[in-house]
Amino acid sequence: MKINFSCIITGFIVLISSSIGFSQTNEIKIRFIGNCGLYLTDGTTNIYSDFPYKSGAHGYMEFDDSELEDVKENSIFLYSHKHSDHYSNKNIKKVIKHKQGQKYGPWNVKTLGKLNQSIPDFNIQAFKTKHKFSLNHYSYLITWHGKRIFISGDTEEAETLSSVKNIDWAIVPYWVLVDAKEKNLKIDAEMYGIYHLATVQIPSAKDKWGNSDNFHPFIEQGDVIKIQY
Repeated sequence: MKINFSCIITGFIVLISSSIGFSQTNEIKIRFIGNCGLYLTDGTTNIYSDFPYKSGAHGYMEFDDSELEDVKENSIFLYSHKHSDHYSNKNIKKVIKHKQGQKYGPWNVKTLGKLNQSIPDFNIQAFKTKHKFSLNHYSYLITWHGKRIFISGDTEEAETLSSVKNIDWAIVPYWVLVDAKEKNLKIDAEMYGIYHLATVQIPSAKDKWGNSDNFHPFIEQGDVIKIQY
């Protein structure tokens, strides 16, 4: 029996090409770790927002030790402020020692611009925002592959968020939405991620936003949203 090696090779190439095509999904994944802790990736660049923090600080969410072990090599760590339910000096030192990476926050926010040159199709803007328990708090607008993601951190006020236009995802605590409603401020966002929910707030969050098409309460740790681009 003759074996047509050219057909076999052609078929193999087609199979490999198909596999590569399916793996390139062109999406930004955002995984909820806890509190305001997020992991964002486009499959190439890895960003952690307000993580690692101190597990269980102030009665908020704990996380498993495996979260620290699973942090990606050479990641970017972005912090809104230094409260322990958002930031842990001990944990971030440990992670960077073993995994390398770059750390940004209010202390070096002026250096954030270098990320715009080092990451393809990426831009980040920092906004100084009010948090009554912190003198130095920042929110961030990330424009990545044409998608605009606003990460508010722990601010209580909606003025900054309402000044930003064409947001694909606004990721905010519920009290920012309450503030916007009370002040009659319009937020120009297509989708909302609600985070930093205390355990006692989760049932009401499910009732209020659980079945909404454009509100996504981050209730379960490990929950993932995908943004196609």
